[in-house]
Order: sequence, then structure tokens, then C-alpha cells
Amino acid sequence: MIRAVQSLLFLFCFVAACGAQTESLTIGPGDLLHVKVLEAPDLEQSARVTDAGTFTLILGGSVHVAGLTPPEAALAIEHVLVEGHYLLTPHVSVMTEQTATQNVTIMGQVRSPGSYTIGTSRPILDVLALAGGLTDLADRKVTIQRHASKERVTFLVSNSADTALDGSVAVFPGDTVLVAKADVVYILGDVNRPGGFAMVTNDQKLSAVQAISLAGGTPPNAVPSHARLIRKQADGSRVEIPLQLSAMEKGKKPDIQLQADDIVYVPFSYARNMAVGAGGLVSATSSAAIYRF
Repeated sequence: MIRAVQSLLFLFCFVAACGAQTESLTIGPGDLLHVKVLEAPDLEQSARVTDAGTFTLILGGSVHVAGLTPPEAALAIEHVLVEGHYLLTPHVSVMTEQTATQNVTIMGQVRSPGSYTIGTSRPILDVLALAGGLTDLADRKVTIQRHASKERVTFLVSNSADTALDGSVAVFPGDTVLVAKADVVYILGDVNRPGGFAMVTNDQKLSAVQAISLAGGTPPNAVPSHARLIRKQADGSRVEIPLQLSAMEKGKKPDIQLQADDIVYVPFSYARNMAVGAGGLVSATSSAAIYRF
């Protein structure tokens, strides 16, 4: 009777452990695993995963477990025990007692990039906070590379608090978090706040009229009707496109979506409109202040 109760308790713990490990944390070389077999207590063991990604069983030899979640590794071990005719219907549980890598690497557009110690999985927003948060030029799409499977997961740090919190993903020890630099467009010439503007909206889109508004609009002496768009081509050359901003602002012409590294130039006067060439404007971007909106 006592033995039956112990078996039931073990089975309960086994099911609970499997249910608790539904996350995507995968096993990697050097991880310390604890393996239990319900039908054979003598096969319980703790050992580390080899550099080759295998786990050596007391019976059954080596099983490749790197890149698998603990429940997946348990199924792989069960298969080996059945195929080797050691047990007919084994029930295996696998738990990660210790991960070999306890650090997460955070790179790119964060205030303090580097390697940070985490003992267990953490929400992506918590991990970004360890590095001081995003910079003003950070792309909203953050990439997470898993340490064992090398799978890449993308998470959008939404400008909406509810969306960012509700859709958070987990970062595990050994993962790498990369925050790329956002695309920038430049608004130069006779505007109230000339400079570069990072495209940090959720959809990473910015129109010409929106960009002029972010630059503080145009003063009375400006000539927005003769504005120009300087756009970089695939071959590296630049093309100039007339931009009728006045008509766009009044709704008489359709607004256009800007692309990365676009330069919008609003002339100071009709006379000076032709005096500033595309080359000079491109050079001016190197010293332009960059703003986040």
C-alpha cells in the first residue's frame, strides 16, 4: 500500500514537473540534468551534458539532448529505453538542475551593453532594464538568439504599455539580446528644428508631413512648395525628387512615406533653393543632431 502511494506521488510530481516546463528553455552542453524513471528508481541520476550535446544514461548509452526542452529530452530517453528493450513503457522526467551558462549578453542600442548574470528565465523587459533600457536610437524590434538551438525570436517593444507587457517573451541564461539601431531620416533647411529623426514608431513608418511636423514646422520665410527629397538608391547614388510639401499639408497632394536615410530639404528662399546641392546636404547629415519622438 505504501509503495503504491509513493508511486502515485512520484507520478504526480512527474506530471507537475512536465507541466511546469512548457517554456522554450532548451538544454545545452554543460547543463546539469536530473533524470528519473518512474518504473526503475535505480536509474535515477544526475549528470552533465557533454560538449557534444549528449547525456550518458546508466542503461541505454548516450542520448543527444542539446537543443531539446526537458520534456522533449524525457521523450528521447523513453524512446532509447524502449528501443533497447530495457523497459516496456517507461515514464521519464528530466529537470535542469543547473545551466552551464548563467549570463545573458545584451548588445546594441542599450545604455549599458554587456554580459549580465541571470540564474533563471527573465522577461525581456526585465533583461533590457539590466542594461539601462533602450537608447533614443533603438529599433523597437529586439532580437533574441537562444543559446542552444540558435533560434531567433523577435519581440516588439511597443510604444503601448499594455501591448509591451502582455506580449512579453522570456530570456534564458546564455541567450543573446541584440537591439539594432533604428532607421533615421533627416529634415534640413528652413525648419524650426533641423536634424535627424529616428523612426521609432511601432510600424517604423514616417511620412513627409509627419517629419516636417516633428521638425517643428516651417517659419514664414521658408518655401515648402519647393522642398526636395534626396533619396539613396540601391547602387549608392542619390536622386533628387521635388516635394510639394505645401500641397501635401493642405491635402491637395498625397503624402509620401519616407525611407531610411532620406533627406528632406526645405529652402530658405527661392534664390537659395538652387544654391544647395545634394552633396552638401548629404555632408550635413554627419553633423546633424538626432532626435527621438
